[in-house]
Formats: sequence, C-alpha cells, structure tokens
Amino acid sequence: MPRSIWTGAISFGLVTVPVKLYSAVNRKTVRFHQLNKVTGARISMRRVDPSTGEEVPYEDIVKGYELSPDRYVIVEPEELEALDPAKTRTIDIQDFVDLSEIDPIFYDHPYYLAPGTGGAKPYRLLWEAMRATNKVGIAKVVIRSKEQLVALRPMESGVIGMATMVFADEVNDPSTLDDLPGDVKVAQRELDVAKQLVESLAAPFAPEQYADTYREEVLDLVERKANGEEIAIQPQAEEQAPVPDLMAALKASLEAARGDKPAPKRRAPAKKPAARKPAGRKAAAKK
Repeated sequence: MPRSIWTGAISFGLVTVPVKLYSAVNRKTVRFHQLNKVTGARISMRRVDPSTGEEVPYEDIVKGYELSPDRYVIVEPEELEALDPAKTRTIDIQDFVDLSEIDPIFYDHPYYLAPGTGGAKPYRLLWEAMRATNKVGIAKVVIRSKEQLVALRPMESGVIGMATMVFADEVNDPSTLDDLPGDVKVAQRELDVAKQLVESLAAPFAPEQYADTYREEVLDLVERKANGEEIAIQPQAEEQAPVPDLMAALKASLEAARGDKPAPKRRAPAKKPAARKPAGRKAAAKK
C-alpha cells in the first residue's frame, strides 16, 4: 500500500483543501551492480583527489560551480540554505488553463492528491469544478526544499492528479535541431494513403496491453543463469530492407494493416550455381 510522501493543502482564492501526496508510478528498471570479474566482489566507489591520489574524507568535500576547466567557485552549504524557498505546505494555484494548451513535453513526474482530514468536500468541489470547465490548475509548491511548478487536473477515477513540470527555459527549442525538413511538398495522393494508414491503425488507448518486454527478458535471463543454465547467444535477425519508394511503402503498410497480405520481406540473395569441372579432368580421374 503506497504511503503519503507529503501533506499540505491546495489553495485557490480563499479556499483551502487539505491534501496528501502520493507517487503515481512505481519505476521498475532493472539495476545492476559493478563486480570484480575475478573475485566476484562488489566494487566500492571512493572519493579520490587526483592531485594526491588519496581518498578525501566526506567532511572535507565542498560544492563547486565550474566557470572554466580547473576554475571553480566554491559555494558553502549555509549560502545555499539562505536561498532555499520558504518551507510552505501550500499548493498555491496561480492560474487555470485549458488542458489542450499544455504540451506534454512540459510534464515530468506524476502524483496523486488525496483529501486530508476534513478536506473531502472542498476536494470534491475542486475536482468537479475543474472537470466541468475542462481546466487545469497551474501552481507552485515546495517539495523537499525545492520549488516545483505543477499542474493539477481532474482524473476519471475521481482523484486529482498532480504532475511536476519543467520550466520553459529548460525545454530545448526544436528549431535548433540539425537536419530538420525544409520546404518539403507532399503529394495529395500520398497524404490520402497516409491518412488511411493512420485510420486503419487507430484504436482506443489501452495501457495494459503494452509491457516492458526488455525488462521481462532481462529478468528471465537472470533467473535462468541463477539456476545454472548456460545461455546461448542467438544471432540478430536481419532487418527488412527499407522500401525506396514512399508511395509503395505506404500502400504496402496499408495492405498489411488491413490484413490483405503480409508486409514485404527482404529477399535473401540467390545462391550462385556450383561451377562445373572441365570434362577433360573428370575423364582423366576415372581413368
């Protein structure tokens, strides 16, 4: 059963809603440790001064901001603490915006908000008001001594979801990417077939049908090795050759999606016939 990681209150106008914060996800990444291949012992990390080769005690380590190679500004812990935001327990909603206006690139980590003691009615009131107006609350909150920008939205389950967000200056401008397509014209016929392909692959979103197959295979590999099984490395399957013609690729994909016929596969190169031996040599061998 998940535990509350933060308690506080949502504030909008003069209304206060006591809430508890829960993480909405449980990361299931497979983690490995570094071991000595010879002894099997786990490697320990040491803080070593490269100028002396000696290990540095933790109490002698300070924070430094790099200005240039080998040039740092040392910042004391007390100086950073003086800049910490005021420790408040309030999720202060500053604006309500349309959900469609928020690009998903701004979302970071999802959480659930549950009503605290005495907060059931105002909690439900806020949930219903945001759902009726299709609005999302943009707020600021201090969690673990860091000020976070967050978005509050009503979820179908009757829960208010809260997602931390990245700030605008943390999002890279896509126009700075290399090799972006310029003024490329798409034929109407190609667009029509592409739209048919999209429609043929359209389906309701069912998150339970997607799984991290790589993680499952890694765990299966670990279990089999732990049971003493020898693992044979399988050769990589040959990838299909790309179809050079865009229209041909669209049509082939559309036919495969409709189930008319399987997607085209790359043909294996034909084997050369074995060379025949000269007749004179064969006769001499019999002789």
